[in-house]
Formats: sequence, structure tokens, C-alpha cells
Amino acid sequence: MRIDKLLANVGFGTRKEVKKMLKTGVVKVEGEVIKDPKTHVNPEEDTITVNEDIIEYKEFVYLIMNKPAGYLSATEDEYQETVLDLLEMGDAVCQPFPVGRLDKDTEGLLLLTNDGKLSHQLLSPKKHVPKTYYATILGEVTDRDVQVFKTGVELDDGYLTKPAILEILRSGDESEIHVTITEGKYHQVKRMFESVGKKVTYLKRISMGPIRLDEEELKTGEYRELTEEEIEELRAAQPIQL
Repeated sequence: MRIDKLLANVGFGTRKEVKKMLKTGVVKVEGEVIKDPKTHVNPEEDTITVNEDIIEYKEFVYLIMNKPAGYLSATEDEYQETVLDLLEMGDAVCQPFPVGRLDKDTEGLLLLTNDGKLSHQLLSPKKHVPKTYYATILGEVTDRDVQVFKTGVELDDGYLTKPAILEILRSGDESEIHVTITEGKYHQVKRMFESVGKKVTYLKRISMGPIRLDEEELKTGEYRELTEEEIEELRAAQPIQL
């Protein structure tokens, strides 16, 4: 990789700005000053420093976020804030993108990565990666609803969803539930409950595949890197049928 591209990728500015910095002699590779922006380096083997600080380069970044309401699950938007606005510069420069979507007003677990292969694997309809949500529902959720979800719900456009697991935590004028689905249709959970005459008033994703949200560890709006073990668990996630 060219040294100017590497330094731009890890947040030292545009290629033009990096070239100016290189001319000052503050960049070293294996202790040797590098001024030529075309110099090729191996970020996995070479020791690269800027002002004597060692630069760590990561080809891929894997993040888990506890998404707050009010942010779009997108990489950019002209008018509204996106989840990328919550990232520190060192992570944002790796250009991660959300794995799937959470609605603007939906909170909870959101994975972000720049590993397109893993993202495709997790979102592939063939994989049936389960996603579990906690929700509060306006209306009494009943055992009949549980059975309807178990066989699939016909949405407003006539689409019949794949089977879902509905667990009633509290039933009443306002109910609390967990629901697990293996698809990601537009506003799916909200539309499933609308189909049985009820309304979602609060929605939070609490797990995706083998990864669960730990709200003691990650407060709303916080994020962290996934561990190597968690990344391998995602890669090894097997298709399931509910």
C-alpha cells in the first residue's frame, strides 16, 4: 500500500494534506524518513511512525453499537445525523457501514464494519440470521398473536413473513414482548404488529445472531470493537429455521 493512502485512511487528512506532511520529514518507516508519497509499505510488517508515534493500520474494523434513537442507519445524509457521526475519527476513517438497518426511532444493537463479505453473509436471506427485539406494544398481546407469528404474518402489502418467535413478557393495555425474526423487511416488526391490530410504541434490538447487547457495558450511544472471538462466531453463524 502507498504510504500516502495508508496515512489518509487512518485519519491524517486528504492525500494532498498527507503529501505536505511527508515533506516535513515527520514520517518514518523502519526508522527511515520517508518523503515520497508513492513509497509502498507493508502495514502488517513495517513499523510506521508519525512524530515518533507508531501508526496501527487495520484493514477491517468490526464494531458493536448501542444505537440511540434519532440517528439514521446510513453512512451519510445531507440533513440528518447518522450513526457514523457517533464514531471517533480513528474508526470513522475506516469507512464502516451499518450491517442492515435500524429505523431512526429504533434503538439497540447495531453492527458496523467495512468487511463487505461478512456483512453480505449476515444479511443473506439464505442465512436466516436471527434478530431479537424488545418492544412495548399498545394493546394486549395474546397467545393467539403468538400462534399467528409462529406461522407467519401477512403484512399490509400481502407479503407473508417467515415464522417468528413471539414471547409475551407482560400483557395488558400496554404489553411488553420479545420477538425474534430472521428477515429484515422495511419496518417489519412494526408492520407485523399492525397486522394483528396493535402498535409498537418502543423498539430495541437486543441480539443479532450470536451477538447480544450488554447494556451494562454499552450505554446508549456507546460502541466498542468486537473481540476476535465474537467476529469468528459471526463468521461461523449457521442458518436456522424458527
